[in-house]
Amino acid sequence: MRQTWRWFGPQDQVSIQDVRQAGAEGIVTALHHVPTGAVWTPGEIAARREAISTAADGTDTGMRWDVVESLPVSEDIKKQSGDWRAHIDAYRESLRNLAEAGLETICYNFMPVLDWTRTDLAWTLPGGATCMRFDLADFAMFDIHVLERPGAAEDYDAALQDEAARRHAQASDAQRMALAKNVVFGLPGAAESFTLEDVRDHLAEYAAMSEAQLRANLVDFLSEVVPTCEELGLRMCCHPDDPPVPLLGLPRIMSTEAHYSEVMRAVDSPANGITLCSGSLGARPDNDLPGMMQRLGDRVHFLHLRNVKRETSEIRGSFYEAEHLGGDTDMVALVEAALREEARRKAEGRADWSIPFRPDHGQDILDDLGRRAQPGYPAIGRLKGLAELRGIIAALEPRVTAELA
Repeated sequence: MRQTWRWFGPQDQVSIQDVRQAGAEGIVTALHHVPTGAVWTPGEIAARREAISTAADGTDTGMRWDVVESLPVSEDIKKQSGDWRAHIDAYRESLRNLAEAGLETICYNFMPVLDWTRTDLAWTLPGGATCMRFDLADFAMFDIHVLERPGAAEDYDAALQDEAARRHAQASDAQRMALAKNVVFGLPGAAESFTLEDVRDHLAEYAAMSEAQLRANLVDFLSEVVPTCEELGLRMCCHPDDPPVPLLGLPRIMSTEAHYSEVMRAVDSPANGITLCSGSLGARPDNDLPGMMQRLGDRVHFLHLRNVKRETSEIRGSFYEAEHLGGDTDMVALVEAALREEARRKAEGRADWSIPFRPDHGQDILDDLGRRAQPGYPAIGRLKGLAELRGIIAALEPRVTAELA
């Protein structure tokens, strides 16, 4: 399992030197400053590779760009409206430019409007660490009373409606604004940011779209770009919905094993694959992460290893980002399943037998608390997570290799 680290570019408060000291072997990044729908040019790609591999004094950092996360899919493509065909052409051109630069693994998602959603980006834990959290009552308050989405109240039961109204009445204007900012924070490091009016406009455009139609649009997109990936030797891997439940009246199509299985069958190619994110999928109690790795492992091209602690047993509920070994997902079982899949691939002679993973998210601890890095992406919290995951791998890999020899 290749140990990688997400880096948001030269403006990231966690430097490449920090990443080297953490022990990661490769970098996961993207051209976040390039607007969605535009071509990633060879020059921009080369500049990012140079920023990764060359230190300020001109020496080689020893780090390389391993995984693209993410090459974003425009809202026009998701809705099949506006400039969606031109955006697909641009996407193909970006894929060609990435392949020429030696990149092979491309992570993306197909979530409408918001790429991930939390209500608190720095929730304080009993020991003083902070983490990201999704509070369903706070989200209902935002949806019903701050965003004022038409029909929003119908998506929540009476008790949740009452709690949302109570919280809204007690909140100050500053608290309401802070909640709204957290919810629409969007994709980390992205070029675009949303206002509430932007969100309302996007929601109106999706109002008539069903889950089936959004899935059909994803299949159409993949049918267009996967042949290009096959030609170039690229592997696309779709990130799950985060959280993996319907929000804001929007359809969700990559939230469960059944969702992934359907899309893998619809575009049945090794180039159409999965980013298995244990944190996103783990927010649902009905998702069996080790089992998903066993059953879908042939198409898993990238792993996000993180953990969440669910606060209810409901499919849709509150949760927070736990320590990597401290949440509801059995991380040891998941890593073992990944190691077994790697061993199977290696025995088959697959060139892509080593699955890249990164310690996804992390709690802000120690010096992280004053660093103000990208929310969810602290230096020391992720270093701790990577060390824990590395320990699991070191303990299990010899046994798995011996059993399958």
